[in-house]
Amino acid sequence: MIVILQLDAVNLPLFHRLGEQRRLSVTSALRERGRWYALESPVSSLEGATFHSLYSGLQPHRHGLYFPFMWSAPDQRVKLEQEFPGPEPVWDRIGRADRRSLIIDPHEGRRPQSMAGLGLSGWQFRHPVNLYAWSVPAGVERQLRRRFGRPSLVEEVYGRPSWSYLTRMRDRLLAAPARVADVVTHALGRESFDLVWVTILSGHVAGHWFFDPSRLPQTGIDRRQRDLLETALVESYTAVEDAMARILSVIPPDADVIVLSSSGMGPNASRTHLLPAMLQAVLSGAPRDPRGSAGPPGGSLWRLRAMLPVGLRAWVARVLPDRLTLELTARLEMRGVDWARTRAFMPPSGDCGYVRLNLRGRERDGIVDPADADAILAEIESGLTTFCDPDGRPAVENVDRASTILGSDTPLPHFPDLIVRWNPDVPPPLSGVRSTRYGEVPSAGWGSGRTGEHTGDAWAVVVPGRSRLAPPRPTPHIVDIAATVCAVLGVDTEGLDGEPLLLPADR
Repeated sequence: MIVILQLDAVNLPLFHRLGEQRRLSVTSALRERGRWYALESPVSSLEGATFHSLYSGLQPHRHGLYFPFMWSAPDQRVKLEQEFPGPEPVWDRIGRADRRSLIIDPHEGRRPQSMAGLGLSGWQFRHPVNLYAWSVPAGVERQLRRRFGRPSLVEEVYGRPSWSYLTRMRDRLLAAPARVADVVTHALGRESFDLVWVTILSGHVAGHWFFDPSRLPQTGIDRRQRDLLETALVESYTAVEDAMARILSVIPPDADVIVLSSSGMGPNASRTHLLPAMLQAVLSGAPRDPRGSAGPPGGSLWRLRAMLPVGLRAWVARVLPDRLTLELTARLEMRGVDWARTRAFMPPSGDCGYVRLNLRGRERDGIVDPADADAILAEIESGLTTFCDPDGRPAVENVDRASTILGSDTPLPHFPDLIVRWNPDVPPPLSGVRSTRYGEVPSAGWGSGRTGEHTGDAWAVVVPGRSRLAPPRPTPHIVDIAATVCAVLGVDTEGLDGEPLLLPADR
């Protein structure tokens, strides 16, 4: 058996500090028995590609997915990532070789096609974007809910968060790891599995919202309430640690164990909500106030978030079916864009900002001559780097061509053309940016409201049981995890991009 415990989006400085304080005894003990790897990951440029690469063992340019909402050139609109073809996850691959899996809550993981065993998504909590609801076998979740109860809804609604919104999220996140441990220990007591892959997402979501409570709205809360916010991230890590201890107590002593985080967590310095107006300013020579009724392409949803209270948008999301809510979000992304006049736009973006040309022959309604593409991209790259924060620091750290980041000369039909990386210094809340060339771009609101965002601090602790450690390599990558699972279980690794970190003891 090989056991993968995926914590995800861990803030390494805090994680190490808690380890030194002996508050993460399970992880510390595993680290003493195994080997620590710093892993390469696509998260710093293409955060949404990370999980698909982790689960499939393929680099982003091979699986083609990079965000929960992606641009569809033939349709000239944003569509849900689920509507695009996806790569085969490793549990489907080993299922075709008659190997059984126990899979709990893979981040953005789709319904398996050939998995054998037990799989649940949307178990620890409901999350319309990150945890699609499915189970294998179909209907098994109803039996388990009768035993352990229904999952709570964890909402992530961008904008200025309220105290009631944050405390409700905190309480539900702290309760979630125990639900994971409940179902895993229950399943392992009744069935045998070759692969156990458990993703515990509470620390990930807590990092987004509670990484730096001083940046949350402070009005209307007392000292006790503030203390709850300030301790939420640490408590989420210790709740995950408790769940891991319960899971590890019921696995066979000769099982191979990998604890991993496919990304890190750090301060949220994203200015992506400002990018549509910055892009418009570069291409037109002057910005348009994003608070107006008409705005730049790619800014519709950010303007709507600024206008409507978080509570109202959360209520709408609760009363509508998840799929309808996501479809509505996708359609609002480019509402009202005049494609006959739009040379470039911002497709849905997260930590980094994305820019794509409205290219003739690629986009259904494209207007940019391919012969002019390089010149326009260079103009955008140069123009965006002229914007500064209120204190005069550059707002943009650098602008990269996506083709360079992906390392592929093959046309990439759904990816952005440019990836905008922001200055890692955190700007003041509600601040805009200014360019000596293009003028001021004010902020229309709080942006996402998150205080933490992803970093490239991916890592794994690999603890051999029946297997042995492979010879160390200089640049291990998250795609190596799927290759490791296959190698340990004797399943063909052909076509995978990674190399095993563990090998069978007899090899």
